[in-house]
Amino acid sequence: MTTDITIIGAGLGGLTLARVLHVHGIPATVHEAEASPTARAQGGLLDIHEGNGQPALEAAGLYEEFLGLVLEGRQASRALAPDGTVLLDEPDDGTGGRPEVRRGELRRLLLDSLPKGTVRWGQKVSGARALGDGRHEVRFTDGSTVVTGLLIGADGAGSRVRPLLSGASPEYTGTSFVETYLYDAGTRHPAAAKAVGGGAMYALAPGKGIQAHRESGDTLHTYVALAEPLEWFRAVDFTDAAGAAARIAAEFEGWAPELTALITDGDTPPVHRPLYALPDGHRWDRVPGVTLLGDAAHLMIPSGEGANLALYDGARLGELLAARPGDTEAALTAYEEEMFARSAAEAVEAGRLHALMFGPDSPHGLLDLFTGHAGSS
Repeated sequence: MTTDITIIGAGLGGLTLARVLHVHGIPATVHEAEASPTARAQGGLLDIHEGNGQPALEAAGLYEEFLGLVLEGRQASRALAPDGTVLLDEPDDGTGGRPEVRRGELRRLLLDSLPKGTVRWGQKVSGARALGDGRHEVRFTDGSTVVTGLLIGADGAGSRVRPLLSGASPEYTGTSFVETYLYDAGTRHPAAAKAVGGGAMYALAPGKGIQAHRESGDTLHTYVALAEPLEWFRAVDFTDAAGAAARIAAEFEGWAPELTALITDGDTPPVHRPLYALPDGHRWDRVPGVTLLGDAAHLMIPSGEGANLALYDGARLGELLAARPGDTEAALTAYEEEMFARSAAEAVEAGRLHALMFGPDSPHGLLDLFTGHAGSS
């Protein structure tokens, strides 16, 4: 099969690109490894930012529909000391610029905005190769292939398209998250629910932290952060849910029980989420007919910007391709120069935020950041 524009990955960035192209009358095909839109859970809440995620949805013509997905009150923030003392409590007064939505609902909005058949499900890439003149062949694990005039890798951290452009691979950052959920927390786990409050809660110390977010209803989604090598986590038997939770909670001995309950009382088995990143300032020389967006291009330590950058990457690439219908290479050159600068700056900020949260001065650096934002709002 031969297509003009092939997008690998039906995440937020790839779907936004396909949608913006569609708005401009340009067809594209998206190939996704997952078997269906419901093949797996799509993660928790995303805060969609005024400077990148929201303009991307405006470019996609979906901003009003996005507003209908916003969960009210979830921009509230709390910081607690390990003993449960409230250090900072900022309510959601409706003036914040980072409304929260469920990732899965935002993805569904994007999927529903595309013509039927745009996304080809169950298409896992096994490799890709250049054919010359800017054309590429993509091979799938089912034995099928596609030849395309423009190939975009929107396929995340383990991108199979990236090797066409760069030899860089993500490396472990030295910190991992352990993910748990508590359901019906208001009735079943009232002390933990009170500690978390109506939005996001941070309880931090050097090298560790318990972070939680109230999602829909009374669901609490927790990310426990530990600065430990991968070998440390490999020694934890995550197939034994209770044992793994107890081992993780042991790193927070002496912390308030309403905080450690977010680990030990989880309604789902704890899941290890190691944090990987591409080298700071990751970039490549222009290669005709192929580019990357989102985590495939600039995977960085979590800071709240990853999904927003992917949305914006997709929107900007779509706009630039539409603005230069006769010169794809000029569009790709302009896109990459913008994207390289944008992502490099955000990677620096992500590192700075990580240091404030888990560095030797934690949690005071983060508190100063929060109060600084409060004073300038």
